[in-house]
Amino acid sequence: MKRPAYVTDKALKQFIKNALEEDIQDGDHSTLSTIPKDLEQSAKLLVKQDCIIAGVELAKIIFKTFDKNLKIETFVKDGDAVKIGDIAFLVTGSARSILSTERLVLNCMQRMSGIATLTHDWDSRLVGTKTKLLDTRKTTPNFRICEKWAVAIGGGTNHRYGLYDMIMLKDNHIDYNGSITNAVKMAKDYIKKNKKKLKIEVETRNLEEVQEAIKAKVDRIMLDNMDLKMMKEAVKMINGSCETEASGGITRDQLKEIASTGVTYISAGALTHSAENMDLSLKAVK
Repeated sequence: MKRPAYVTDKALKQFIKNALEEDIQDGDHSTLSTIPKDLEQSAKLLVKQDCIIAGVELAKIIFKTFDKNLKIETFVKDGDAVKIGDIAFLVTGSARSILSTERLVLNCMQRMSGIATLTHDWDSRLVGTKTKLLDTRKTTPNFRICEKWAVAIGGGTNHRYGLYDMIMLKDNHIDYNGSITNAVKMAKDYIKKNKKKLKIEVETRNLEEVQEAIKAKVDRIMLDNMDLKMMKEAVKMINGSCETEASGGITRDQLKEIASTGVTYISAGALTHSAENMDLSLKAVK
């Protein structure tokens, strides 16, 4: 699949640099002390749990960033359904390089594959509806690029990447500011003054706030922690005047019912904060 726009070469280079520095610092002494410098070997990425594989492209970039002479032969691509016993890729070259990058590759791929698998499962429950599944900013610090990428690989849709690419006026913004009406007006003035192209979303907690957000004319209204009855009424009130997003403690079992209300999006932090890591292993080829 095509990389999401936020997965830039610059962002990946910085992420990989920081991750390798965290792990290696002044040297991988286990490897340096026991593995000859000129020894070349191969290793295979072994799938030990059925899943949606994610992080194959990232693994190639990590290997090549650390050692441009490593050769990677891939047998699957990001987003493929794989089974126990499948081999995702074969990496060949400096044994030292393979060993020093092994854990970073596995950490990324195990986590990303877990997120992609969970996202695929949740998204499959929305087939036949017009509702799209969104992630949130409930991500691991300094690992968001991989977690959101994994959501996209799993078939989900990325919400805003960070605080900079959308204005989302949440409950605390509204409570601190005083009202939805005033907060939206100030946000629109800010956008105009600073010549920004930003959409505005407002979080609402009840039908009175929904009505106020409708009058304020925003791009999206979040229906936060509403029961199905209130959500249906809110969608009816909004009547397509803007996008709608159901949010707040969403579970897998609720997805179809929530989609039946006609909401444009369902956002779920669980996609990134509650996914189980998949069991993958990098094994030496003897």
